[in-house]
Amino acid sequence: MHPWYAHYDPGVPQEAPKPWLLTELLRENARRYPEKVALEFLGRSISYQRLWRQVEAFARGLQEAGLEPGERVAIMLPNSPQFVIAFFGTLLAGGVAVNTNPMYTPRELRHQLLDSGAKALVILDLLLPRYQEVKAEAPVEILVRTGIQDYLPFPKNLLYPLTLKRKGQWPKELEGIPWRAFLKAGKPEPVALDLDDLALLQYTGGTTGVAKGAMLTHRNLSTNALQVRAWIPDFREGEEVVLGAIPFFHVYGMTVAMNLALLGAAKLVLLPRPEIKPIVEAIEKHGVTLFPGVPTLYVAFNNFPGIEGRSLKSIRACISGSAPLPLEVAERFEKLTGAKLVEGYGLTEASPVTHCNPLYGPRKLGSVGLPFPGVEAKVVDEEGKELPPGEVGELILKGPNVMKGYWNRPEESQKTLKDGWLFTGDLAKMDPDGYFYIVDRKKDMIIAGGYNIYPREVEEVLYQHPAVQEAAVVGVPDPYRGETVAAFIVLKDEYKGKVSEKDIETFCRQNLAAYKVPRILQFRDTLPKSSVGKILKRELAKEVPRRA
Repeated sequence: MHPWYAHYDPGVPQEAPKPWLLTELLRENARRYPEKVALEFLGRSISYQRLWRQVEAFARGLQEAGLEPGERVAIMLPNSPQFVIAFFGTLLAGGVAVNTNPMYTPRELRHQLLDSGAKALVILDLLLPRYQEVKAEAPVEILVRTGIQDYLPFPKNLLYPLTLKRKGQWPKELEGIPWRAFLKAGKPEPVALDLDDLALLQYTGGTTGVAKGAMLTHRNLSTNALQVRAWIPDFREGEEVVLGAIPFFHVYGMTVAMNLALLGAAKLVLLPRPEIKPIVEAIEKHGVTLFPGVPTLYVAFNNFPGIEGRSLKSIRACISGSAPLPLEVAERFEKLTGAKLVEGYGLTEASPVTHCNPLYGPRKLGSVGLPFPGVEAKVVDEEGKELPPGEVGELILKGPNVMKGYWNRPEESQKTLKDGWLFTGDLAKMDPDGYFYIVDRKKDMIIAGGYNIYPREVEEVLYQHPAVQEAAVVGVPDPYRGETVAAFIVLKDEYKGKVSEKDIETFCRQNLAAYKVPRILQFRDTLPKSSVGKILKRELAKEVPRRA
């Protein structure tokens, strides 16, 4: 059978895969492959049958705790069996998952809990102090705590949290229901679910700097995972080994790693953190065949000491997203592994992948490839009129993977979704062969190491410091992270000479996730401005030397 892109005709939508309820796909694989390994985690394997039973147990625990269909469950966990179980268990109980970044500071956690109206929070026990800081303002009715010890194979590993306790990192009083006590044996009460029911609130920033929840349905998420599967023409159901290194709390990792693996009856190798040494070791030990990632991971992989002598030939295919993939990085990776590494494009509001270069077809330098099957894509001018190939305009999208809208933000939803089309805000062009090229990202957005960072949010934190009079945040090129965050600050006169760049950095770390903290901080007497007083950020970006 020819892959869908072999007969791609620009302007003619390709048929999307048939959508399913996510829970039904996992249930079916538990029935068909009961003894097959579903999850591999730090030396412990969990079969599809056991995984499904624990999903049922978590769903029943939620129901017994009072969760009603449509209520939200925040999941603040790294990649782990608990994340997978909590996500699918929430859906099985009729709830809506809310992906919550474990790196969030109390300020960021507070906003997400309040905005989503989360009734439940599943949290890593080491992160409990952050919830304790905000629980008076953003309480949840159901609090479930878990730790790495809940899925390690040897009892001696229970010493892990005790070691942290001795170091003073452990909360004085552990709140919440322990993971193992929360799982209730038996089947949950059945909940009637529809493909267009809300499954996930995936928070994303915006040019406003205020994080908002993209409403993604069962149809959106299952379709996008199956679109990724269609993109791999030689995908082998029940045989693939997928590396789950990129975070699942981002929808990119959830779709191209977790959901792709579990809906395709693959073995999913879980890594709590995307660190390169465990990644290389996992590829060798488990014979990883599919390795989704971001450019910074592939750069680190290529430069890992002794990489030429490692056993890496099991890898067949990789999709790189979240940032531009340099050609030299892809070429070296393919030489080392013999695998195909291609660049794609997507955004949270589309679950997220919409385009990709073909694995076994022609790839074009600088292109993000062709639209996925079922995705319509056009480049339009400011009036919404479609532009011919070669002309630059805004990229707009339509398809079954496009979100319902933003949670509790009807006005912003109407601005982004018009007549069924998702207006991405990204400038793009299409060539005569139907390949798309991203010319510029959303205004001001910084993409560092695969993370989206919105300058206004960082600026708002800087302005909270009593010494800051003016602040401007820009992205500057970085050979490893793609971009890095640079902040330019004018101090109030009374603080000059009294506040250091280190003081500002410390303040940022207390109020921002680590990846948002400026790596470059410069004090200025003034900031360049236009005739109407607007700070000229492009001029500031030019003044920062490119990092070597």
